[in-house]
Parts: sequence; structure tokens; C-alpha cells
Amino acid sequence: MSFIRSPAVPIESINPKVKNCEYAIRGEVFNYALRLQEELEKNPGSHPFDEIIYCNLGNPQALNQQPITFFRQVLALCEYPALLDSEETPKLFSSDAISRARQIRAMLSGKSTGAYSHSKGTKGLREMIAAGIALRDGYPANAEDIFLTDGVSSAVHMIMQLLIRSERDGILCPIPQYPLYSASIALHGGKLVPYELNEASGWGLEVFELKKRIDMAREDGKCVRALVVINPGNPTGQVLSESNQQEIVELCRKEGLVLLADEVYQENVYVKNKKFISFKRIARSLDYKEDEVALVSFQSISKGYYGECGKRGGYMELCGFSEDVKDQLYKVASVDLCSNTSGQILASLIMNPPQPGEESHELFLAEKEAILSSLARRAKALEDAFNSMEGVLCQKVEGAMYLFPRIKLPEKAIEAAKKVNMAPDTFYALKLLDDTGLVLVPGSGFGQAPNTWHVRTTILPEEHKIPAIVSRLKAFHESFMREFRD
Repeated sequence: MSFIRSPAVPIESINPKVKNCEYAIRGEVFNYALRLQEELEKNPGSHPFDEIIYCNLGNPQALNQQPITFFRQVLALCEYPALLDSEETPKLFSSDAISRARQIRAMLSGKSTGAYSHSKGTKGLREMIAAGIALRDGYPANAEDIFLTDGVSSAVHMIMQLLIRSERDGILCPIPQYPLYSASIALHGGKLVPYELNEASGWGLEVFELKKRIDMAREDGKCVRALVVINPGNPTGQVLSESNQQEIVELCRKEGLVLLADEVYQENVYVKNKKFISFKRIARSLDYKEDEVALVSFQSISKGYYGECGKRGGYMELCGFSEDVKDQLYKVASVDLCSNTSGQILASLIMNPPQPGEESHELFLAEKEAILSSLARRAKALEDAFNSMEGVLCQKVEGAMYLFPRIKLPEKAIEAAKKVNMAPDTFYALKLLDDTGLVLVPGSGFGQAPNTWHVRTTILPEEHKIPAIVSRLKAFHESFMREFRD
């Protein structure tokens, strides 16, 4: 006699918070792209394209962006300290990379990257980051307010654990938003309170919209704890003005909200009339008492011009938090012992790159400028391409690494998507992938205004490939619109 065994862990038995968690960037379209890539590898020529181009994720080095020489030299010397004693090393490494590596190794527990660090991160590295923050903002920073983390994702989860007590606790998030926030809020059992960015004004953040959403959530019995602001914007690419930031800080002060400032794209600003200003600098310039505004600012080694995604480094700086609350967050950090030391080192380097007069400074500036200027050209080329396509409107890309064009899909396409139980923008993205090998993310994965459809693409493919990508996009879109035109 045979028996049909039930699964040891049936899907009905798992934590419903996990089932409610979604992360579209590596969702349906991405998983289909992986299957297509396997088919191409097994059977070249089996599709109308010869490679999959992953425009779904801000992952620069996966698309052949080269690492910054100084950063990798310092890291190599820290990881393999025997190099520091080799007679050949001065021929291969710059003098300032060697001296920086010696300085960092002396800070590490056991002088080794293989040892656990303090749970907040190595103190000397936090001091280097604090010095970099102070230089950037013109206001002092304290190493004890900085937590080094395994990328910003880890930091966001820690803050959500701290703030969310029950499903009554709400976190204000922009729509469109980076799905890390909706996913982490779901995992920790809170409530996402959406506020819509104004696409017509270049994805503007309107404070009256924030106030309206706060009041509505409170009337619905929610306790609104925090406000997420992504500046420069992901997926929307806008850069906030100083006056707008001042309004946001003042709102948080009046409403008693923690301001969660996602500033990981602070180096990615592409237009001359815009500049990045940290929310910490804004808050300090308003002359509030330090505890009047609770602020958490996030920075990552994954973005900017460095693009060290795989090293999983980042930090958060806490301002306006009491010592007893910071002690509780330290306890949460201690559960994971510490973040990885390679990421910690790189976080210290991006906030303290080579300085004028040091051997690596000239090469560092050249590499940085080459990457950022190329990103600006790629952003403009893709923006122009989308705006030349029928029924597509793409707002100006001021910063970050993405475009979020709006596509007016024909009614026949929307009906075709419904027949296969699919969101129309997912339907569009999957057909685009099938025809061109380009991996874009449907706008529904980020949130969008009702009855509007978008896709998000990165600006990261190599610059020499952009013309071919534009040609594929235009040809596909023209064919799609012709097929489904009313």
C-alpha cells in the first residue's frame, strides 16, 4: 500500500507575513529572464536575441562597470596582509593605498578582516565615516550614532523592527516606492501608508499630500510612526529642492514622525541646477534642538559611482534618538554579531576617498568623473528615446540610476492582459523580454496611480550598447502598439 505524504511544511502553515511580502525587482519578469538565459546557453540562437540585458536592478558591476582602483587596492591589501610586507607591493599599489590599508588593519580586531567586529561596526571605520559626513554637511557627526550594516536593506529591517509594534503602526512611503520598504513593513507586521508623488510636476513630493495621508491614516486608527523619503528618487529619478526638504523636516517635527532618509544615490545627480543636500544638513540648518527631529539617514556602497553591490556594505546615522533607544537598536544589531568587514572598509572609503596631494587622487577623480558623466549621457539618451515613442511620457532624469516612463497602453492590450490574469504593465514587460531580451520591471511592482502603467529601467548597460537597446525598444514598442492599437 502506498501513502501520499503531506508536505512537512505546507504553505498554509508558514508565516502569513512572509506570504504578504513582495519584491518585484526579482519577481516574475526576472525569473522568466533567468529561464530564457538558460535556454540561450543550452541552445544558442533559440531566441531572437543573443543575450539577456538585465535592466531590472541597480547592479552596476554586473553590467561591466569597473570598480574604483583605490578602493580595491586598499581592500586587497587588507584582505591579504602578506602583501604589505612584499617588496613588489610598491610597484603594484599606490603609496596612499598602502598607508590607508595599514591604518585600517590596525583598527580591526586581531588586525584581520576575518574577525568579528563591534556590533555597530569597527569604531575606527565609524570615526572615518563620521569625519566624511561632517565634511559633507558642515555639521559634526558622532561615530556612536553610526551603525555599519550589510547594505542598506539590513539597516532598513533593523529600523522597522524598532518602530513597528503591531499592525496599527504605519510607515509613510512614496508611491512609486522602492519595494524594499513595502516588503520590510509587511515582514515586520506594520501598515504601509502610501503617499503619491506628483508625476505631472516631475514626481514632486507635496507636503499637503503627506499631511492628508497622515490624517486619513489616523482617522482609520493607525499610529503613523515614520516617513520614508528617497532622495534622489528610486524609481522616479527626481532630486528634491532645499525648500521642499525644509518643509518635509518641519512636517516631521510637527507630527512627531521619524524621518527615514534613503540617500544612497547622493552621488548620482546629473543636472546642473540640482544638487544633493542631506536631510541632516537641512535639519541642523533649521536650528532645532537635536531631539526635536528624529532622523535616520541611509548610505550604501552599492550605488553612486562605486557600485560595490556584492560587498554588501552600508551604514545608517541616527540623529535625535535617546541613548536608551540607541541601546535597544544596538541589542538588535548584536543578534547578528556584526556586518561583514569588507563592506565596512568600503563604506569608510567612499566617505573618505583619496585627497588632493595623495598619489591616487588624480586617477580617482578621473574614474569617478568618467562613470558619472557616462551615466548622465545614458540617462539622457534613454529619456529621449522613451519620449519619442508613441503614448510614452518619461519625466526628466535628475538623479539616481533609473527611468520610470508612463505608457498609455491600448485598451486591447489591457484586455489581453486581463485574459491571462496579468497586470497590463507586466504583460508589456514580458512581451518586451520575449522579443528583445531586455529585462524591465513593471511599474505595478513599485506602486502607481490608478489606471496608469509604467516600467522601470536602469541606465546601467554599457554606454556603447545604449544605441542598440534604444533600437530594440523602439522597434518592439512600435510593433506592440500596432498589434494592439484600438
